[in-house]
Amino acid sequence: MNLSCQARRSFLSSTLCSTPFFYVPGLMAEALTQTPKQTEGPFYPDRMPLDTDNDLIIINDSLTPAVGTIAYLSGKVTDLKGNPLRNTLVEIWQVDSNGIYLHSKGGPRNKWDSNFQGYGRFLTNTRGEYFFRTLKPSFYSGRTPHIHMAVSAKGKDKLTTQCYIQGEARNKQDFILNRIKNKNLRNSLIVPFDPLPDSKLGEVTAQFNIVLDWTPPS
Repeated sequence: MNLSCQARRSFLSSTLCSTPFFYVPGLMAEALTQTPKQTEGPFYPDRMPLDTDNDLIIINDSLTPAVGTIAYLSGKVTDLKGNPLRNTLVEIWQVDSNGIYLHSKGGPRNKWDSNFQGYGRFLTNTRGEYFFRTLKPSFYSGRTPHIHMAVSAKGKDKLTTQCYIQGEARNKQDFILNRIKNKNLRNSLIVPFDPLPDSKLGEVTAQFNIVLDWTPPS
């Protein structure tokens, strides 16, 4: 798939406007589960890519996309009462379709897909929403497929966690995921990656909401 510069700019500016959200702040606040922390792991980028936006499939104005199943990952960042946390930095990093991280020690460099950004960041809007276009996470030796995520804001403790694929058989044996003994907390990190309706490219979509023990900005 080739994206023109104009199409890329359109994607980056319109993603949140076109993404459906059905979550109402404050609704059923007693049912919210605080997102559990997970290890950052050893492969947070030791050098940032040339591009750090929320589209990890295309780097800058390149016309060559990353190889793999495109995934649209979105969600809301809220406090325990469901109030949206705006101007919150959401970061993601993950392996490419070959199971290689952007990090210089994250796998054989000759197998790294140089068209995959590997890392992205997004500042939540007034409704606490974030959006990424990335790859459906791939398996690599020793781990079930996952996306690393970090959420931070000035004056707040940073939360680092991971997002997993619902129905992935390797989840049952993953030593990081299964450190979370509480089933409800563990399941809060596992979300469906569903086929995007009418997509001719086999794209998928996932929604991963993040709940923090923070006080929203005044």
